[in-house]
Amino acid sequence: MIALRWLILLLGAAALCACSSDPTKGYSFESAHDSSIKTVAVPIFTNDTFHHGVELTLTEDIIKQIQRQTPWRITSAANADAVLTGSIKGVNLRALSTRTGSGFVQEMAVQVTVDFEFVDNRSGKTLTSRTGYSALGSFVPAQPTGERIDVGYAGAAQTLARDLVGDLQNVW
Repeated sequence: MIALRWLILLLGAAALCACSSDPTKGYSFESAHDSSIKTVAVPIFTNDTFHHGVELTLTEDIIKQIQRQTPWRITSAANADAVLTGSIKGVNLRALSTRTGSGFVQEMAVQVTVDFEFVDNRSGKTLTSRTGYSALGSFVPAQPTGERIDVGYAGAAQTLARDLVGDLQNVW
């Protein structure tokens, strides 16, 4: 019984030694986001489409994801260590399914495409930038559900925000 306890203790110590304090050098319990950045500004994304209101929903979701997933605080651009800017380049609708009897669209998807840039405000260096970054959100416009297109906008914005903030991690 004592030998089993020593074996468990030895295995536990070996497992802890396998972790790294730097996430770029192996498994770690530390944040994968840049620790030198303390504050981030997220101005409202510009919208180059005719779908109004998507930029507000997307910007709000990105701010919520930054607060949820990172150690960073949100502040104004003048006081921020880094600034995340972006623009909505496209909003496209796709039919996902149709009713068999009538051929009417049953379920649709909204695809939102953005370009963004994450810049260190102190040095002016671009930390991350992406073009053509997109996500889908679905909604059911057919009766009896009759969901509005806003449901699709919200779904796409939430997915896009989660993925975009995940890409703001340190480059490995």
